[in-house]
Amino acid sequence: MLLKSIQAGAIAASLLASPVVFAQKADSPQSKKDVIAKILKIQQPAIEALTMGVLSRPVNELAAKAAPALRNVPEAKREATAKQIDADLRKFMEDNAKPLVDKGLKLAPTTMGVALDEKFTEDELKQLLAWLESPVSKKFAESSQELQSLFTKKLIDDNGKQLDDKFIALQQNIAKQLGLEAGPPPAGSASAPKLNTNKPATSPTPKK
Repeated sequence: MLLKSIQAGAIAASLLASPVVFAQKADSPQSKKDVIAKILKIQQPAIEALTMGVLSRPVNELAAKAAPALRNVPEAKREATAKQIDADLRKFMEDNAKPLVDKGLKLAPTTMGVALDEKFTEDELKQLLAWLESPVSKKFAESSQELQSLFTKKLIDDNGKQLDDKFIALQQNIAKQLGLEAGPPPAGSASAPKLNTNKPATSPTPKK
């Protein structure tokens, strides 16, 4: 649950083909503006992933909190309740992903673009652009998601169960201190079905 939520939040968004509209400081030479526009265009997948992280993080946190609470749902309704919560979280992502990504792309030039303009000279920006356009940089970018997935999968495989147990114990302890402790599940009762926390934060492919 806990680490799976972290893993889900790390999954990058699907790419958009829409162009980045550039706005920059009025006193910057056009040649510098053009270099920054190219850099932002190359970085568009990373900008989209960053934007999706803003949306998916609270959804993952909500899914992680809801999963233990399912133990309090009558056993006959647990499975259906878990599926409904999964569906609600997924629909939230589908309804809000593309609008937020579109807004993020529009904000990038007036935030990241301005920062690049202020912090880098035109020559430095050209060097950065040359690196970003190089085959090695492109290969690294294409491999980054796989590298992250391999790392998080191994981290979860080796530590997920242990941390899940500790996290549940922490939740129960806090709930007890707040007077909300409902007690452990009855002996022999089915454990609460886990919400599919890998999926709600997986960004749906934004539609043009």
